[in-house]
Amino acid sequence: MTIEDTNGSIESISAVTLATQSMATSVKFYRSLGFELASGGSHAEFTTFRVGGQYLNIIVAAGEPAWWGRVIFWVADVDRMYRRALEAGWSPEAPPRDAEWGERYFHLSDPDGHELSFARRLTE
Repeated sequence: MTIEDTNGSIESISAVTLATQSMATSVKFYRSLGFELASGGSHAEFTTFRVGGQYLNIIVAAGEPAWWGRVIFWVADVDRMYRRALEAGWSPEAPPRDAEWGERYFHLSDPDGHELSFARRLTE
């Protein structure tokens, strides 16, 4: 099913932008998980990572960002990503699990408290 408006249909998310207190900390976090740096970097005010054919943007913002929801990233191997997060020194919420809605996933918060979910559809 597609959602349509007067200009056509919505096809996909192009990018998600998250606020950070420290670009250096955010860049270190995302790079440690294997995100590909497309532009910006530790000392930039705005950084972009490639996520498949889409983008994750990080912008420096004053004040504390409020929790707003979760970004879900499809990964080839959930357990491998979980081990990578642990090896990088991060603390996922819980080990990966198979959910009743047909995904294997785990959650991890970035240094600014944005909740990330790494998931893969279960095969039937």
